[in-house]
Amino acid sequence: MARSAASAVHVVSRIAAGVLGSYVFCWGFIALGVGLLFSAGMPFHDAESLSSMLAFLVFLVAFLWAFAAGSLMRVWLVLLGGGLVMTGAASLVQLALL
Repeated sequence: MARSAASAVHVVSRIAAGVLGSYVFCWGFIALGVGLLFSAGMPFHDAESLSSMLAFLVFLVAFLWAFAAGSLMRVWLVLLGGGLVMTGAASLVQLALL
């Protein structure tokens, strides 16, 4: 019984990492992509569209990796940590543009 409960928690955590962690990672990816592309001279709406289109592929890869990776802790660290780092870097880029 205890093993079954632990297995269920692991599966739910893996699904949450795949959905929520990939979402946070893509949010950071889009924010950083828009900031960097706009600072490189691309018009804002073009940078926004390109980053959003690429984020679909990034989300798919991150979501699938969340289920293929061996360590659940590494999945959470990479997806949440990477998303937060990219969001912070995007804030710095946007502050530099203002």
